[in-house]
Amino acid sequence: MSNYLVLVRHGQSQWNLDNKFTGFHDAELTEQGRGEAVKAGELLKTAGITFDQVFTSTLQRANITAKLALESAGQGALIDTMVYHDDLRERDYGDLVGLNKDETREKYGDEQVHIWRRSYDTRPPGGECLQDVVENRVRPYYEANIKPMVEAGNNILIAAHGNSLRAMLIILGVETPESINDAEFGTGVPLVFELENGEIKKRYFLN
Repeated sequence: MSNYLVLVRHGQSQWNLDNKFTGFHDAELTEQGRGEAVKAGELLKTAGITFDQVFTSTLQRANITAKLALESAGQGALIDTMVYHDDLRERDYGDLVGLNKDETREKYGDEQVHIWRRSYDTRPPGGECLQDVVENRVRPYYEANIKPMVEAGNNILIAAHGNSLRAMLIILGVETPESINDAEFGTGVPLVFELENGEIKKRYFLN
């Protein structure tokens, strides 16, 4: 029994463009971001991947990306049954939310900002580290709600955020806390996992 699990990061948001820490802020997609979402759907259509269920974050940059991708993939009927959940939101950057990343480096230093952004278990002030996202939110949600559908052979799309999807890579066992820093998700680029009897056989980006 073979099936697909596809992860897609939202298209470019206005705060991505403005180089701000976004976190839980509900930033809108830019026109480029909307175009990236449409292209993601076209890539999925070309690849012949159809879905049984779609899961997404409650933040509009993720769920609008999912809607635009589904429409351009010819699977708009899935929009009405799409599941939204807070546990799939971006990492909470706490006191850094809304700050320009370059200005924050100037204030706190490159090394400190790099630790806040990329350390697995060091939280930014008032926020979450990636370990929090993995263990407190994404892993419990995935194991309770998504994993049973994947193991039953359904094709699943998850439209979310850079850090909630990096959390997924750890949960799926394809990255570790030590290797996750090298894992990047371009905006609007689907990452496809081909599974057979619940085991990952291939993973690749569609572009």
